[in-house]
Amino acid sequence: MRVVTAAAALSLALVAAYLALGGASYAPAKVADPCASRDWRDPDGLSEVAEQIVLSALDGAACELQASREEVVLAFDSRDELERFAREHGIDDEELEELVRSGLLRAIADAERADALSMELADRLRGVVRSIPVRSLLGLLPALERIIPS
Repeated sequence: MRVVTAAAALSLALVAAYLALGGASYAPAKVADPCASRDWRDPDGLSEVAEQIVLSALDGAACELQASREEVVLAFDSRDELERFAREHGIDDEELEELVRSGLLRAIADAERADALSMELADRLRGVVRSIPVRSLLGLLPALERIIPS
């Protein structure tokens, strides 16, 4: 019986501490507006450049679709998710892929203008973006982070 009483007291103390530290007023962070202009950070290495390019491209697609960047990313999780997302936004999955692809091409141009990419590397990346399915490109990001030093 003492163990149950001690556990209940400890539970109440934990809840009181949570509330005292502001836990009752917790609000999740707002999702960033994908249509808002974002400053080009000074990336440290090719993997950070690639990350910034992809995030910029996803923002562009999300803005066009009046969706969040997170929704667009999740749409590429599976074929079913992609089809569901496309249906909800009145487009087909090919149009969604083309939106992301055009965003990637625009983001590569932005990176080149910011001197984060050389002209030669930007040209090679544009060739890759034009020839590989977007889902495959997004799937390559974790692998790029492992093989490209920061």
